[in-house]
Amino acid sequence: MTAPEMTAPEMTAMRPESQPAMTQAQRIRFWAFGALAFLVLIYLLRGVLLPFVAGMAIAYFLDPLAERLQRMGLSRIMATTLITLVFFLLFGLLLFLLVPILEQQVVTFIERVPGYVQVLNERAKPLLADLQRRLSPGDIEKLQGSIGAYAGTAVGWVVSLVKGVLTGGIAIMSILSLLFITPVVTFYLLRDWHKVVDTVDAWLPRHHADTIRFELKEIDRTLAGFVRGQATVCITLAAFYGIGLTLTGLDLGLMIGMLTGFGAFVPYVGMLIGLISSVGLAVAQGAGWHLLGGVGVVFLLGNMLEGNILTPKLVGGRVGLHPVWIIFSLLAGGALFGFVGILLAVPAASVIGVLTRFALEHYIKSSLYHGGRES
Repeated sequence: MTAPEMTAPEMTAMRPESQPAMTQAQRIRFWAFGALAFLVLIYLLRGVLLPFVAGMAIAYFLDPLAERLQRMGLSRIMATTLITLVFFLLFGLLLFLLVPILEQQVVTFIERVPGYVQVLNERAKPLLADLQRRLSPGDIEKLQGSIGAYAGTAVGWVVSLVKGVLTGGIAIMSILSLLFITPVVTFYLLRDWHKVVDTVDAWLPRHHADTIRFELKEIDRTLAGFVRGQATVCITLAAFYGIGLTLTGLDLGLMIGMLTGFGAFVPYVGMLIGLISSVGLAVAQGAGWHLLGGVGVVFLLGNMLEGNILTPKLVGGRVGLHPVWIIFSLLAGGALFGFVGILLAVPAASVIGVLTRFALEHYIKSSLYHGGRES
């Protein structure tokens, strides 16, 4: 026996009543609570998120290449498989070639540390003698106390930061999880990237969807300029400085050069730190002016390469993140969430930067700024 058909008014009467519209304050509380819950979740899961965040970053970096291969006729799964295999094979080969060289340089550096100390002591004696002649014993004692206090504070801060980064990430996550989980996460995210984007788009509140899409495009533009453009700049500079400093004969030249190149994600900071480290090590080696001149030439050419070719071509004006804001976000991310926080720092800084500019635009148009009607 079939159930009798219901008329449209009867079906309408059986539907649950529509929910009353949320007020502005309720919407703000809802999104604030959601953001807080998201941050708490990241903090609680920071010990297991590293391979997933790394895989997401690699997938985002490689997505344009997958789209290009699709336009050439490959299916998405074939493009994803090819890109993932080639990327991780090249990465593994690079590690296989670099690790022995870096290990040898570190061993050589440790063996030569006593010689560095002796050279620096001999060069510092005339300066210390001249300083003692110019200052009174009381001034020298105060200077030594101040230097010791500041040095202890700086070393303690650096040690605590490094300890927090290692404890929050690599020390908890084994190397095996990075080696095996990250490629799997990269493959599936790269394969389903458009599906993920479409799913998130379907969750957007309909009455603000266009505005949110516009701001997300701004975030993507910022991230694309930094993650893709700046990452390519850093890799190129790491190779240039590493090879250049090694050819000059600088101890730890490859390691210092690579760190200098990867530090270029913050404009000028990485280069300055690398230059100071290289000059200090060159002085400690006591190799004469030819080594200092070679180091200076490498950094001069590297700075010209970065400023005149790489950054204008690959990054341009798309980043929109101030170096101070990047430094703060990296330090804050590392202190709060460990190594995962460092990986998430730049995306979070991009989101906050875009949202801040959006809020300022609306503030300038509002009565809060003009003191009257909205413009």
